[in-house]
Amino acid sequence: MTNVKLAIIYYSSGGTNYQLAQWAEEGAREAGADVKVIKVPETAPQEAIESNPVWKEHSIEAACIPEVTLGDLEWADAIIFSVPTRFGNMPSQLKSFLDTTGGLWFNGKLVNKVVSAMTSAQNPHGGQEATLLSLYTTMYHWGAIVATPGYTDPVTFGAGGNPYGTSVTVDQNGKMIEDVKAAVKHQAKRTVTVAEWVKKANQ
Repeated sequence: MTNVKLAIIYYSSGGTNYQLAQWAEEGAREAGADVKVIKVPETAPQEAIESNPVWKEHSIEAACIPEVTLGDLEWADAIIFSVPTRFGNMPSQLKSFLDTTGGLWFNGKLVNKVVSAMTSAQNPHGGQEATLLSLYTTMYHWGAIVATPGYTDPVTFGAGGNPYGTSVTVDQNGKMIEDVKAAVKHQAKRTVTVAEWVKKANQ
């Protein structure tokens, strides 16, 4: 059987979700997956980015990361999303991209993709769980298979205990409060494992 093809799709203005994506890549490669880390296209005006030093710095840091395309979704057996919380929902940048997937959906190209998601917010009850659940709603329309971490490994508790996907709290200085690296890697490995099961079943 060929390796699972995993697309890790992230959006990040300050770098937190980029770091989560990198840890997910590490875990997925350890599980034997072929991995692409790709970013969601930015839709915010350049003036807004320039006015925020952290945002500007990360946009420069991530300039070499390719932007996600519909072809990446079709290529992937599995997808992990890593995005910040915006009022208990996904960022508009990701929503704009997901709204372009209608053609793939209509032609059944997204059915049985194994998907999982991670998020961040500035406080533990800042909408982290709601963000993941709202993102998964789109996945249900795709006919995708949602593979959450649940409580399948004790590392979930050390990372804050979110069963829907790893989430992290970020302080005012942009530093992660919880230690989530192990949880992210476990979630990535679990996603790859579930995708392997689906891939075998479809052969």
